[in-house]
Amino acid sequence: MDLPLRVAVVGAGPAGFYATEALLKQREDVRVDVIDRLPAPFGLVRYGVAPDHQKIKAVTRVFERLLDDPRVRFLGGVEVGRELSADDLARHYHATVLAYGAAGDRRLGIPGEDLRGSLSATDFVGWYNGHPDLTDLAPPLDRGWAYVVGVGNVAVDVARLLAKTPAELASSDIASHAAAALASSHVTDIVVLGRRGPAEAKWTTKELREFGELEDADVIVDPAEMDIMLASRAAIEDDKAALRNLEVLEGFASRPLAGKRRRVYLRFLRSPRAIEPDASGTRVGAIVLERNKLVERPNGVIGADGTGVSERLPASLVLRSVGYRGRGLPDFPFDERKAIVPNQRGRVIGADGATVPGVYVAGWIKRGPSGVIGTNKPDAVETAQSLLEDPARTIDPDDARPEAVDALLQGRGVTVLDRDGWRRIDEAETTAGAAEGRPRVKLVTVQELLDAAKTP
Repeated sequence: MDLPLRVAVVGAGPAGFYATEALLKQREDVRVDVIDRLPAPFGLVRYGVAPDHQKIKAVTRVFERLLDDPRVRFLGGVEVGRELSADDLARHYHATVLAYGAAGDRRLGIPGEDLRGSLSATDFVGWYNGHPDLTDLAPPLDRGWAYVVGVGNVAVDVARLLAKTPAELASSDIASHAAAALASSHVTDIVVLGRRGPAEAKWTTKELREFGELEDADVIVDPAEMDIMLASRAAIEDDKAALRNLEVLEGFASRPLAGKRRRVYLRFLRSPRAIEPDASGTRVGAIVLERNKLVERPNGVIGADGTGVSERLPASLVLRSVGYRGRGLPDFPFDERKAIVPNQRGRVIGADGATVPGVYVAGWIKRGPSGVIGTNKPDAVETAQSLLEDPARTIDPDDARPEAVDALLQGRGVTVLDRDGWRRIDEAETTAGAAEGRPRVKLVTVQELLDAAKTP
């Protein structure tokens, strides 16, 4: 009898679930094990999407339906590269799809970046979203000035969360420890920094407008920084979203201050050149910014060059939001320069330039951290098509049994959280949330998650 096609999908975030969905739709006899190192699924949606953006998180309903499919198993708390090796996956599955995202971040590369109070926005987001690795981050919020370096949606999320009142966050699923810390925060001034001009900012109009809706924070844009060179404006003349962003910013620039307790500054043409310590010598005390000017490159791209004019400003918290960065897994190919798994249409390419049989990649770790959650869907469909077009990797029928993987993990002392365990976690969180008028109260340590998974 022919074996079902056994596929291991490494990563239980959007890319992993979209790859699973594409495989199930295209072939009836596929059996997918979705493997994640964390006990809770959904990756970036659970731990990356802002807690006050519940509509975006509604995509998990699609993923939940996939978990209900009898052809799908969830193996949470299993780390590929430690509990399961590349050889293990090759032995037990006809194909492996790497879909574990880009959890790292890019650095600024400036002096003082490792001072206390200088953090990646990626870590800060994980902290307020209850990521088990970041529960103890404890960002310092005891002083007035915070700087967010970057003008993408992650930077906007971070700045907005710093500026919101406890009442504004009361109906979100923000982690309880972060809600308490932000409620007692002494941060009063939040500065979002863009190295280029307002026309080059990458935020979406919806997120930008939310600054103007904050209950207790004025949004401030310097009209002088809204001067846009002709080439810069010409570059976006057909970009309706960018033009809407300019309209919103111009509205902010002309809006009178309402005297609210906090202030959010959207500043342009500024690059951080150094972070300086306070009197203790160990934590952030100031930031040095260089003023830039816009220039048109020979290829038509609008860039920013430093002018040599700098300013030193008080700072207590600096959050860099200049891009995610992928990381490699042991014994799988990885391009350190591009920070992706090298591939052609999702087929993984080895160091010798040849296709690695049975190994595929989807999502950010395939193409780099770009697009929105939905962008991962067509990307995953392409990978699934490549996988199904290729001959399946040959494996022993006994090793192809799901029980074989279970026995292997059990023998290594790995506590595997399955679909039913996740259901119990979900019920515990949503029940606790309902009592507080919130979507859920997240369990934020691995032990809490595992304990809830065991509770009947």
